[in-house]
Amino acid sequence: MEQKDPYRVEAVDRALALLMLLAERGRLSVTEAGRELDVAPSTAHRLLSTLCHRGFAAQGDKRLYLPGPALLQLRTIEMPALPDRIRPYLQKLFDAVGETVHLMVRIDSEVLFVDGIEGTQSLRVGLRVGARMPACRTSGGKAMLADLEPEEIDALLAGGTAPSPGEKIRDLAALRRELASVRRNHFGCNHDESEPGVTAVGASIGVIDGNHAALVVALPTVRMAAGGLEAVTAELLRVCRQVGRDVAGPPRQ
Repeated sequence: MEQKDPYRVEAVDRALALLMLLAERGRLSVTEAGRELDVAPSTAHRLLSTLCHRGFAAQGDKRLYLPGPALLQLRTIEMPALPDRIRPYLQKLFDAVGETVHLMVRIDSEVLFVDGIEGTQSLRVGLRVGARMPACRTSGGKAMLADLEPEEIDALLAGGTAPSPGEKIRDLAALRRELASVRRNHFGCNHDESEPGVTAVGASIGVIDGNHAALVVALPTVRMAAGGLEAVTAELLRVCRQVGRDVAGPPRQ
């Protein structure tokens, strides 16, 4: 019979056990986690969600959890930072469209702009590197939200989708319909939602090293209105497919 350690904190012990499982297996479902810990799936889900909040886990495809950036930093094998790995593809996208391009990652219900190349035309969109915005207000954020299961989206946005207390909360049903369209088309659009006069298209590149990421092209709305959407979107999807082949994991089914 196993002797109980009087100083053991049950929740901490379970969280550490999950970290070990993630490190060993590379991916873990809620069902597997519950079975390994001998707890209810709801308890396993709360533990995994807490690990995600601290960056030790990340949600991947098919409701699987992957090692997060904080856990990956503990490994002895060094991997280049995400912006360094994606920079060549960001440069390819910039060369193809000649407009401002960004790499962003999703952090819960927000996105963080982590890298970018600014366009050179006199009328252009400035860089947003370091900025955080609600995912549902950005093209790349919508593309990443569309990767998630409906219940995951509802959980993320349960507190409302307004970017500030004074702004009207967006209709969640309308957002669900928009994300269904994004899922079909493989890209999201943002027309003057994050900034007046700016239009952007974004596409998810999946989960890379625990980071849910997307590439985005942003340009003045007047130039997009002149017929540039189709060509820009085609180049965006082409580069994102290349990232998927070269860097990211298998696509969602």
